[in-house]
Amino acid sequence: MGVNQDLSMLALLASASLTVKLIMGLLLFASFMSWWYIFLKMFAVKRAARMAQAFEQEFWNGADLNQMYQRISRDHDQCGELERIFEAGFREFMKLKSQPGTDATMMIESARRAMRASYQREMDELESHLSFLATVGSVSPYVGLFGTVWGIMNAFRGLANVAQATLAHVAPGIAEALIATAMGLFAAIPAVIAYNRYTYDIDRLANRFESFMEEFSNILQRQAHKK
Repeated sequence: MGVNQDLSMLALLASASLTVKLIMGLLLFASFMSWWYIFLKMFAVKRAARMAQAFEQEFWNGADLNQMYQRISRDHDQCGELERIFEAGFREFMKLKSQPGTDATMMIESARRAMRASYQREMDELESHLSFLATVGSVSPYVGLFGTVWGIMNAFRGLANVAQATLAHVAPGIAEALIATAMGLFAAIPAVIAYNRYTYDIDRLANRFESFMEEFSNILQRQAHKK
Protein backbone atom coordinates (compact mmCIF):
# COMPACT_ATOMS: atom_id res chain seq x y z
CA MET A 1 0.00 0.00 0.00
CA GLY A 2 1.56 3.28 -1.18
CA VAL A 3 1.42 6.42 0.92
CA ASN A 4 -0.65 9.17 -0.68
CA GLN A 5 0.85 12.51 0.38
CA ASP A 6 -1.67 14.58 -1.54
CA LEU A 7 -4.61 15.13 0.82
CA SER A 8 -6.40 17.71 -1.30
CA MET A 9 -10.15 17.20 -1.83
CA LEU A 10 -9.79 16.37 -5.51
CA ALA A 11 -6.98 13.90 -4.86
CA LEU A 12 -8.99 12.16 -2.15
CA LEU A 13 -12.05 11.96 -4.40
CA ALA A 14 -10.00 10.59 -7.28
CA SER A 15 -8.40 7.92 -5.13
CA ALA A 16 -11.65 6.75 -3.53
CA SER A 17 -12.93 3.26 -4.31
CA LEU A 18 -15.64 2.73 -6.93
CA THR A 19 -18.30 2.06 -4.28
CA VAL A 20 -17.47 5.25 -2.39
CA LYS A 21 -17.44 7.21 -5.67
CA LEU A 22 -20.90 5.87 -6.54
CA ILE A 23 -22.21 6.82 -3.10
CA MET A 24 -20.75 10.31 -3.38
CA GLY A 25 -22.24 10.64 -6.88
CA LEU A 26 -25.64 9.62 -5.52
CA LEU A 27 -25.37 12.14 -2.68
CA LEU A 28 -24.28 14.87 -5.10
CA PHE A 29 -27.31 14.14 -7.31
CA ALA A 30 -29.62 14.13 -4.26
CA SER A 31 -28.15 17.44 -3.12
CA PHE A 32 -28.60 18.99 -6.56
CA MET A 33 -32.24 17.85 -6.79
CA SER A 34 -32.83 18.97 -3.22
CA TRP A 35 -31.63 22.50 -3.97
CA TRP A 36 -33.72 22.52 -7.16
CA TYR A 37 -36.88 21.71 -5.21
CA ILE A 38 -35.91 24.11 -2.41
CA PHE A 39 -35.88 27.03 -4.85
CA LEU A 40 -39.00 25.84 -6.70
CA LYS A 41 -40.89 25.51 -3.42
CA MET A 42 -39.63 28.86 -2.15
CA PHE A 43 -41.05 30.65 -5.22
CA ALA A 44 -44.31 28.65 -5.08
CA VAL A 45 -44.98 29.29 -1.38
CA LYS A 46 -44.12 32.99 -1.63
CA ARG A 47 -46.38 33.36 -4.66
CA ALA A 48 -49.24 31.56 -2.91
CA ALA A 49 -48.96 33.84 0.14
CA ARG A 50 -48.73 36.97 -2.01
CA MET A 51 -51.71 36.00 -4.20
CA ALA A 52 -53.80 35.04 -1.16
CA GLN A 53 -53.04 38.40 0.47
CA ALA A 54 -54.03 40.31 -2.67
CA PHE A 55 -57.23 38.30 -3.14
CA GLU A 56 -58.34 38.64 0.47
CA GLN A 57 -57.74 42.37 0.34
CA GLU A 58 -59.91 42.65 -2.78
CA PHE A 59 -62.56 40.30 -1.38
CA TRP A 60 -62.96 41.96 2.00
CA ASN A 61 -62.98 45.45 0.47
CA GLY A 62 -66.41 44.64 -0.90
CA ALA A 63 -65.63 43.74 -4.49
CA ASP A 64 -68.52 42.43 -6.58
CA LEU A 65 -68.49 38.61 -6.33
CA ASN A 66 -69.80 38.11 -9.86
CA GLN A 67 -67.09 40.30 -11.34
CA MET A 68 -64.44 38.54 -9.29
CA TYR A 69 -65.74 35.18 -10.45
CA GLN A 70 -65.71 36.26 -14.09
CA ARG A 71 -62.15 37.56 -13.81
CA ILE A 72 -60.87 34.45 -12.07
CA SER A 73 -62.62 32.15 -14.54
CA ARG A 74 -61.02 34.07 -17.39
CA ASP A 75 -57.50 34.02 -15.88
CA HIS A 76 -57.78 30.69 -14.09
CA ASP A 77 -54.20 29.51 -14.68
CA GLN A 78 -52.65 32.80 -13.57
CA CYS A 79 -54.70 33.04 -10.38
CA GLY A 80 -53.65 32.00 -6.91
CA GLU A 81 -54.77 28.99 -4.91
CA LEU A 82 -57.31 30.88 -2.81
CA GLU A 83 -58.88 32.44 -5.90
CA ARG A 84 -59.39 29.01 -7.44
CA ILE A 85 -61.01 27.78 -4.21
CA PHE A 86 -63.37 30.76 -4.34
CA GLU A 87 -64.09 30.08 -8.01
CA ALA A 88 -65.00 26.44 -7.34
CA GLY A 89 -67.37 27.31 -4.51
CA PHE A 90 -69.03 30.25 -6.22
CA ARG A 91 -69.49 28.34 -9.50
CA GLU A 92 -71.24 25.50 -7.69
CA PHE A 93 -73.36 27.92 -5.71
CA MET A 94 -74.49 29.86 -8.79
CA LYS A 95 -75.23 26.66 -10.71
CA LEU A 96 -77.55 25.39 -7.98
CA LYS A 97 -79.06 28.80 -7.38
CA SER A 98 -80.13 28.97 -11.02
CA GLN A 99 -82.12 25.74 -10.54
CA PRO A 100 -85.58 26.56 -9.14
CA GLY A 101 -86.56 24.81 -5.95
CA THR A 102 -83.06 23.99 -4.77
CA ASP A 103 -82.81 23.94 -0.99
CA ALA A 104 -80.54 26.62 0.54
CA THR A 105 -78.82 24.12 2.81
CA MET A 106 -78.07 21.90 -0.17
CA MET A 107 -76.58 24.86 -2.05
CA ILE A 108 -74.24 25.68 0.83
CA GLU A 109 -73.19 22.09 1.38
CA SER A 110 -72.54 21.56 -2.31
CA ALA A 111 -70.51 24.79 -2.55
CA ARG A 112 -68.55 23.77 0.55
CA ARG A 113 -67.76 20.36 -0.95
CA ALA A 114 -66.61 22.00 -4.18
CA MET A 115 -64.32 24.33 -2.21
CA ARG A 116 -63.03 21.42 -0.16
CA ALA A 117 -62.16 19.44 -3.32
CA SER A 118 -60.40 22.46 -4.83
CA TYR A 119 -58.62 23.09 -1.53
CA GLN A 120 -57.31 19.52 -1.52
CA ARG A 121 -56.00 19.84 -5.07
CA GLU A 122 -54.22 23.10 -4.25
CA MET A 123 -52.69 21.67 -1.07
CA ASP A 124 -51.49 18.58 -2.92
CA GLU A 125 -49.73 20.86 -5.39
CA LEU A 126 -48.20 23.04 -2.66
CA GLU A 127 -46.99 20.00 -0.73
CA SER A 128 -45.52 18.27 -3.77
CA HIS A 129 -41.82 17.39 -3.49
CA LEU A 130 -41.78 17.98 0.28
CA SER A 131 -41.55 14.21 0.71
CA PHE A 132 -38.39 14.25 -1.43
CA LEU A 133 -36.82 16.86 0.86
CA ALA A 134 -37.82 14.81 3.90
CA THR A 135 -36.31 11.67 2.39
CA VAL A 136 -33.03 13.41 1.50
CA GLY A 137 -32.88 14.96 4.96
CA SER A 138 -33.39 11.69 6.79
CA VAL A 139 -31.58 9.19 4.54
CA SER A 140 -28.55 11.09 3.22
CA PRO A 141 -26.54 10.96 6.49
CA TYR A 142 -26.94 7.19 6.60
CA VAL A 143 -25.91 6.82 2.95
CA GLY A 144 -22.87 8.98 3.65
CA LEU A 145 -22.09 6.93 6.74
CA PHE A 146 -22.27 3.76 4.69
CA GLY A 147 -19.73 5.23 2.27
CA THR A 148 -17.48 6.14 5.18
CA VAL A 149 -17.67 2.67 6.70
CA TRP A 150 -16.94 1.12 3.33
CA GLY A 151 -14.00 3.45 2.76
CA ILE A 152 -12.52 2.77 6.21
CA MET A 153 -12.86 -0.96 5.62
CA ASN A 154 -10.90 -0.57 2.39
CA ALA A 155 -8.29 1.54 4.17
CA PHE A 156 -7.71 -1.11 6.84
CA ARG A 157 -7.71 -3.93 4.28
CA GLY A 158 -4.94 -2.10 2.46
CA LEU A 159 -2.84 -2.16 5.63
CA ALA A 160 -2.66 -5.94 5.35
CA ASN A 161 -0.03 -5.50 2.62
CA VAL A 162 2.10 -3.14 4.69
CA ALA A 163 4.79 -4.54 6.98
CA GLN A 164 4.69 -1.59 9.38
CA ALA A 165 1.50 0.47 9.48
CA THR A 166 1.76 4.15 10.33
CA LEU A 167 -0.73 7.02 10.46
CA ALA A 168 0.56 8.15 7.08
CA HIS A 169 -0.65 4.89 5.56
CA VAL A 170 -4.15 4.96 7.00
CA ALA A 171 -4.89 8.69 7.10
CA PRO A 172 -5.60 9.22 3.37
CA GLY A 173 -8.03 6.29 3.28
CA ILE A 174 -9.92 7.52 6.32
CA ALA A 175 -9.94 11.07 5.01
CA GLU A 176 -11.44 10.05 1.66
CA ALA A 177 -13.99 7.89 3.48
CA LEU A 178 -15.08 10.77 5.70
CA ILE A 179 -15.85 12.86 2.62
CA ALA A 180 -18.88 10.61 2.07
CA THR A 181 -20.25 11.51 5.51
CA ALA A 182 -19.57 15.18 4.87
CA MET A 183 -21.45 14.98 1.56
CA GLY A 184 -24.33 13.20 3.26
CA LEU A 185 -24.61 16.01 5.80
CA PHE A 186 -24.21 18.61 3.06
CA ALA A 187 -27.23 17.12 1.28
CA ALA A 188 -29.28 16.53 4.44
CA ILE A 189 -28.97 19.79 6.40
CA PRO A 190 -30.46 22.19 3.78
CA ALA A 191 -33.18 19.63 2.97
CA VAL A 192 -34.22 19.36 6.63
CA ILE A 193 -34.21 23.13 7.15
CA ALA A 194 -36.22 23.70 3.97
CA TYR A 195 -38.68 20.92 4.78
CA ASN A 196 -39.40 22.32 8.25
CA ARG A 197 -39.73 25.87 6.96
CA TYR A 198 -42.01 25.02 4.05
CA THR A 199 -44.15 22.67 6.14
CA TYR A 200 -44.72 25.54 8.59
CA ASP A 201 -45.50 28.03 5.79
CA ILE A 202 -47.89 25.63 4.03
CA ASP A 203 -49.67 24.84 7.30
CA ARG A 204 -50.26 28.56 7.79
CA LEU A 205 -51.61 28.84 4.24
CA ALA A 206 -53.86 25.83 4.84
CA ASN A 207 -55.32 27.47 7.97
CA ARG A 208 -55.81 30.67 6.02
CA PHE A 209 -57.63 28.85 3.20
CA GLU A 210 -59.85 26.96 5.64
CA SER A 211 -60.78 30.15 7.46
CA PHE A 212 -61.73 31.77 4.18
CA MET A 213 -63.87 28.78 3.18
CA GLU A 214 -65.82 29.01 6.42
CA GLU A 215 -66.30 32.76 6.12
CA PHE A 216 -67.26 32.51 2.46
CA SER A 217 -69.76 29.75 3.28
CA ASN A 218 -71.45 32.11 5.72
CA ILE A 219 -71.68 34.77 3.01
CA LEU A 220 -73.16 32.26 0.56
CA GLN A 221 -75.63 31.15 3.21
CA ARG A 222 -76.91 34.69 3.59
CA GLN A 223 -77.17 35.05 -0.19
CA ALA A 224 -79.00 31.72 -0.47
CA HIS A 225 -81.72 32.88 1.91
CA LYS A 226 -82.20 36.10 -0.08
CA LYS A 227 -83.59 34.31 -3.15
